[in-house]
Formats: sequence, structure tokens, C-alpha cells
Amino acid sequence: MDRIAELAQAIERHVAGPGLCATAIPRLSLVHADQPVIPMPVIYEAGLCLIAQGSNRVSIGDHSVVYDAAHYLVVSVDMPLVCNITEASADKPYLCCKIDFDPTILAELMVEDGGAVRRTDLPVLGVYPSDPDLIDAACRLVRLLDRPDTIDALAPLIEREILYRLLHGPHGQILRHLATLGSHLDQVSRAIAAIRQRYDSQIRIDDIAAEAGMSPSSLHAHFKAITRMTPLEYQKQLRLQEARRLMLVEGATAGTAGFKVGYESPSQFSREYRRMFGAPPRQDIERLHATPAVAMAY
Repeated sequence: MDRIAELAQAIERHVAGPGLCATAIPRLSLVHADQPVIPMPVIYEAGLCLIAQGSNRVSIGDHSVVYDAAHYLVVSVDMPLVCNITEASADKPYLCCKIDFDPTILAELMVEDGGAVRRTDLPVLGVYPSDPDLIDAACRLVRLLDRPDTIDALAPLIEREILYRLLHGPHGQILRHLATLGSHLDQVSRAIAAIRQRYDSQIRIDDIAAEAGMSPSSLHAHFKAITRMTPLEYQKQLRLQEARRLMLVEGATAGTAGFKVGYESPSQFSREYRRMFGAPPRQDIERLHATPAVAMAY
């Protein structure tokens, strides 16, 4: 059987319905959609996305990439992106597996592998032609869900294989920067982690820069070059996406959601929410409830 078809079958066996599904395998998630999904802002954690069926367009600012069963997506740092599943149906649902990166394993593989980390202009968001070896490894990883007793012993080995192949693939140099202590990508990743940890509080750029090991001016320049937004714009995206989740999933009111994510002014929250999602909070949530397949998927 064709490996991509086998991967599609394996994913479909382990998704309960539309949306993003965590699994018993650490850092592995599965995604299913049975109809196209309107553009949805979501946080993509650094990782590999392999589509077995369907297609997806992801965007940051004015930069968009499309990936499908013939192309895979690599995201090198946690990024707030706009996801737009463009090809999915009840007969041929969108099926995707997402493997988040473990920086510790990446660093271990780099040490074992040796070699210099070269300067690179590769984007942190990259799409590349399908790699049969990656598809084969992902297929074996997802198939472990059929035999839960094998996960602890075999999943770490397959995960290392996948990361090894990525390090030696077209996106390898930027992943080497991600795993290299003190590189600009590593520093920005630490800044992102600090912002995500306290996105609902006021942040001081000087404090974030210190945690990242950079000067404030260097942080601003490299953060924007990598993520296409400033640290404060990044924080705003996190706040608004979490507020949306609170209203959509937990039934919070707009006032409660805005306050929980750090907004003191309801009018400012509503204004910034509308600017990001294209409608005021209540209207946006009603629209999402009317289209349940627009789960926050990859």
C-alpha cells in the first residue's frame, strides 16, 4: 500500500471527529476536518506537519504557504499563524499529523552528528516536497497507537529518526540554530516562551530581553525578523486567541474573557478583537458555533 494512504488510514483510525486530537504518544497530535475551514488564527508550536489527505494554507502577515500530501510544513518557533484548510470533505477528510519538536533531542542529535552550524536565511516557516523516509517514519509512529504497549519503547526511537532526517533535510540548518544555545533563533525562542508564560500580564521588554540574553534593541530587531511582529504584537495575538478559546469552548462572556487574558478596558478588548477576527466577540463566537468544523486545527 502507498505509504501516504497508509498514513491517512492510521490517522483516521485514531481521531474521534473534527478538530485537533492529542494522542498517547508525547508531542504527537492528529487533525481531522470533514469540510473546508475558514481562516482561523491559531498558535503553531514548533514542529513538523505532515498531511496525509487534503490541503492547508497557513499565513503570517502577508506571507502564505500551502502544504498538502505532496509537501510537508516545518515551523521552527512557536508562531501565531492563520490556518485555512482549503481541501476537505466528508468522503475525503483532511487528515494531518503534527509532531512537536523536542529541543533536547535536537541538541543531542547535533552533538552526535557534529559539524558546524552555518549562517542561514531560511524562513522559520517552510514547506518542502514530500520525503518518503519522513512519511514512512511518521506512519510507523502513528501506527504505534494500534499497540499502546509498544509506545514507551518505540516512540522515542522513531521520534529521534524523524528529527535526524529533518536535521539532514532542506530545513536542517535553521533547526540547528534552534538547538544551538545563544543563537538568535534560540534567544527569540526563549523570549517567546517567556511571553507565552505570562501573556495575560503586563510585560517589560527589558525583562523579556534579559531572559533571552539580548539587549532590548537586539530582541526587537531579531524578534520581528523571525516572527514578522514585535514582542507586544505577539503578546496581543496570544491574548486574543485565548479569549476566543474561553468564549468558544468554556462559554465565557466577552467581558470575562477579556479580563482573564489581561484587558482592563472592555472597549479596547472589543476593538482589538474585531480588528483581528473580523467581527465583535459575540458575533464571531455565534459564527463559529454555526460552523462546528472550524475547530482550531492544523
